[in-house]
Amino acid sequence: MAADAPDGTQRIDRFLWFARLAKTRGVAQALCEQGHIRLDGRRIGRAHVAVRPGNVLSLMAHGRVRVLRIERLPTRRGPASEAATLYREISPATPAETDD
Repeated sequence: MAADAPDGTQRIDRFLWFARLAKTRGVAQALCEQGHIRLDGRRIGRAHVAVRPGNVLSLMAHGRVRVLRIERLPTRRGPASEAATLYREISPATPAETDD
C-alpha cells in the first residue's frame, strides 16, 4: 500500500499515527470513528478521510484541545523530532493566570 494517494493526500488515521499524535494506528482509527477529530472545523467519523498539507486538525490531547495545521505528509513513522516537523501548532494561547 502506498503511503500517499496520487493526488497528494493521505488517510487521516495514517497521518495521526505517522505524526505520533496517536500511539497506534488502531487508536487513530478509533479517535476518528468516535468523532473526536475535526478536519477544517468539521467533525469526521471515518478513519479513511483524506488529509493534505494546509488542512487544520483539532483534537483533544493531554487534557487540552490542540489545533494543528498539516505542513507536509509523512512517508514513514520516524522519530518524534521528525514527526514534529509534519505539523504546526496553531492552538490559541491559554489566558494568563490572574493574581488574587
